[in-house]
Amino acid sequence: MPRVFVQGSPADHYPRHAPEAARGAVRRITEVGEEVLHKPCRDVTEFGPDLAALIDDMFLTMYVAEGAGLAANQIGVDLRLFVYDCPDDDGVRHVGHIVNPVLETPMTGRRLLDGGEGCLSVPGAVIDVPRPDRAVVRGQDKEGRPVAVGGTGYFARCLIHETDHTNGCLYLDRLSKREKKDALRQMADRRDEVFARRAARAEELGRA
Repeated sequence: MPRVFVQGSPADHYPRHAPEAARGAVRRITEVGEEVLHKPCRDVTEFGPDLAALIDDMFLTMYVAEGAGLAANQIGVDLRLFVYDCPDDDGVRHVGHIVNPVLETPMTGRRLLDGGEGCLSVPGAVIDVPRPDRAVVRGQDKEGRPVAVGGTGYFARCLIHETDHTNGCLYLDRLSKREKKDALRQMADRRDEVFARRAARAEELGRA
């Protein structure tokens, strides 16, 4: 089985970081409580160099923050779009972007898996969140062409998490009041450490 899938298609070889990142600029990551994270995003209707440049910035910002995925509203842009570079439970790497994502999950034969989940917009917090073990997201690529990406396990979790972002939903919204309080406490305790690590990572990638 191929060890890398790019835009849902197998690839023989792929670099450590998506090539888009080399063209990108690091953006500030929005945090829980900011309005752009808590409302549904607008559909992308214009495909061209501006969208491609946004995707470049999102890839680099995601790598600096050591994330597996990043939605556009996490850098303050109110558009339905996310990027990802995420392994599944078998160690297969999945890399790509999806514009105007629509989530499909099987209604029969699916299982819910508990697993630790974090969010770059809730820096430092990790909480168990039940998610379906399989997911398919359909949308478009940066050229406007149809794309469908499916995954299992941790990658399915990533696809669902990022599509949630485009709908104005954070994983905190799926927690009990007690769990949400715990996540926000973790964020308060670890936020400075996370930001220091991001700053060091930005410098490291800048030298590369």
